[in-house]
Amino acid sequence: MATALEPEATIGILGGGQLGRMLALAAARLGFKCHIFSPSPDSPAFEVVHRVTAADYNDKAALDRFAADVDVVTYEFENVPAETATFLGARVPVLPDPKILATTQDRLAEKHFVTGLGIRTAPFADVPAVAALAAAIEQVGLPAVLKTRRYGYDGKGQATIRSGSDPEAAWREVGGQPCILEAFVPFEREVSVVAARGCDGSVECFDVTENEHRDHILKVSRVPAVLSKARAQEALRIA
Repeated sequence: MATALEPEATIGILGGGQLGRMLALAAARLGFKCHIFSPSPDSPAFEVVHRVTAADYNDKAALDRFAADVDVVTYEFENVPAETATFLGARVPVLPDPKILATTQDRLAEKHFVTGLGIRTAPFADVPAVAALAAAIEQVGLPAVLKTRRYGYDGKGQATIRSGSDPEAAWREVGGQPCILEAFVPFEREVSVVAARGCDGSVECFDVTENEHRDHILKVSRVPAVLSKARAQEALRIA
C-alpha cells in the first residue's frame, strides 16, 4: 500500500500538457516538487517544475532515470501508454494503478467497466471494422456518434452519423480504426464529478460541476451545477 508523501517529496508526472501544468502548480502549493516526463520538448508543464525529462514513452533508459528521481508517479491524462506505467510500476509506486489507465484509455473497455458496475451509459456497440458498422447502427439507431476507441479528446476522433448520411464516410473520417458507436441521448446539461480516493479507501468529491461545450471542446465549467439536491447526490454516488 502506498504511504503518505513526506514534505519535499517529488511527484513524477507522465505528460506535460496543460493538465500536467495545473497539477504541478497545485502540488507546489502543498510543498511538493514535480518532475515531468513528456515526449514533447515544448510541453507547457516544463515551464513550472524543477526537473524535466523530454523522451519517448518507450525509452526505457530515460524511464529508469525518471523512476530513480521520484517518490511516486501519476499521469495527467489517459493517453499515456499503459505499458509505460506498468514499466515504472515495477520500480516506484504508480497511482492510479496502470490497470486502471489501460481501462480508461479504451472507450469500449471503459464502457464495459462502467456498465458492469450497474451505472447506465448511452447505448453503444463495438465497431472493430467497417463491416460491423451496419449492424451497430441497427443496434444503436440514428443519430449516433462514431468514436475511436483510443486517443480521442476535445472532439477529435469523432464523427456524427445521421439518417441519410454515409456511414462509411464517417468511418474514413475517424481514420478507419476500431471504434464504438454511441447513441444520442436527450439531455438538459452535462455535469461532472472529480473524486479522489485515499490509501485508506476514503473518498472525497469536489462539488458537482456543470460543463458547457462549444465546437466539441469544453469552454466553461460552473460550480455548483444547477441540479436538484437528489440528482447532485446521485452524481456523487456514481462517482
